[in-house]
Amino acid sequence: MEFSRNQPTAAAFFPYRRNGILHHAMERYYIETYGCQMNVRDSETLAGQFETLGFMPADRAENADVVVLNTCSVREKPHTKVFSRLGELRRLKRCRPWLVVAVCGCMAQIMGDKIADRFDHVDIILGPRNIAQFVQALEQARAGQGPVILRDTKELIPDALPVRRCPGVSAFVNITYGCNNFCTYCIVPYARGREVSRKPEEVLREVRETVAAGYREVMLLGQNVNSYGRNLGRSVDFPDLLTQIDSVESLWRIRFTTSHPKDCSEKLLRAMARLSKVCEHLHLPLQAGDDEVLRNMGRGYTLDSYRRIVDLGRELVPGLAVTTDLMVGFPGESARQFENTLRAVEALRFDQAFMFRYSDRPGTRAAEMPNKVPEVEKQQRLKALVELQNRVACDINRSHVGESFEVLVECLDERCPNLVRGRTRQHKLMLFPGDARLIGRLVAVRAEEGYLWGFKGRAV
Repeated sequence: MEFSRNQPTAAAFFPYRRNGILHHAMERYYIETYGCQMNVRDSETLAGQFETLGFMPADRAENADVVVLNTCSVREKPHTKVFSRLGELRRLKRCRPWLVVAVCGCMAQIMGDKIADRFDHVDIILGPRNIAQFVQALEQARAGQGPVILRDTKELIPDALPVRRCPGVSAFVNITYGCNNFCTYCIVPYARGREVSRKPEEVLREVRETVAAGYREVMLLGQNVNSYGRNLGRSVDFPDLLTQIDSVESLWRIRFTTSHPKDCSEKLLRAMARLSKVCEHLHLPLQAGDDEVLRNMGRGYTLDSYRRIVDLGRELVPGLAVTTDLMVGFPGESARQFENTLRAVEALRFDQAFMFRYSDRPGTRAAEMPNKVPEVEKQQRLKALVELQNRVACDINRSHVGESFEVLVECLDERCPNLVRGRTRQHKLMLFPGDARLIGRLVAVRAEEGYLWGFKGRAV
């Protein structure tokens, strides 16, 4: 995922030396983002820090003076992509020796020493909790003090850091940093540190700022939003925070991710039913539909307790869409246990699912577990799961044909300029005839065709 910006902004001209010659020219930055919404939000903060220094965005790495890879460690595939990209940047730096190369994010935290040893052209290695120190690291690297390595998971991220947000109608707002769950397969607590909640007044301040900047929807972010507030020393929890945000004027919609099932309370579901701005969408990662596998994963809930949450949510919140994450091939997962996951998916009927094969994350407990599932078997299981879930999602969307939905229009459709794209409150994509004048507006749209990805419709 690229995170480059082409919008003009105020910029200064800074002196710097290139090949021994003093230059006075506008410098440019380029950020590539891998992974989740949390990383996208971190990249927005990095871009904000660049632009306070007067840097302008570059359209590609080849035109930049500083290139940042903001990385992910959740699965193996992003690692491969980053290593390949660093090889390309080594060649680019030979042509542009003044280029500063930075690796930020979870890979920097987990594999910083390996990156420094393997790629001697990397100037900055910065963990997620050290994002506020990027300007300092850049100054040190340019002074020849690199590689600058900052990786402290106990560092607290200050509020009110400069930000350069992605354009659009929706804005990301962090409410927690880090994670305390330590699921046996997950590297996130080691990469992002222990959980810390932001003060509600700081969250509200940022939400109001996004609304003042023209955004009409916020996505509240945390590794586990349901545990919000536990370290604040005051009686405020996630439903309380939602209630406060719901009162922000000119804000139209509130979304959030991710909800951990072991902490998803009836109070939260009742708040979703009561608060008009909270959308009817719950992302609730199941991971597996077998209790023994869930226990080995360290998830802290059973399939039955998960089902009760979903049933109560659908009872209390009319039109609720439930999406999930599913993993196949966890160490020791038998064919029978995988069949239990298939049966659970068929019974629970998710609106959408992110499905993936298990891969070892060095440093996690699962990486040391025996009875690894062969890759061929994992691929076959994933194929069967995807086919089932896709069929369920198509059936659900087709069952809604003829219904009208409130759609927040996001942009023109790239393939067909006489169509616009937007999201329903259930976070489903809707395409319908319209022009740029509709962008940023709420439109009632009747679904006329249902697909795996969402709907085609017509404004009513």
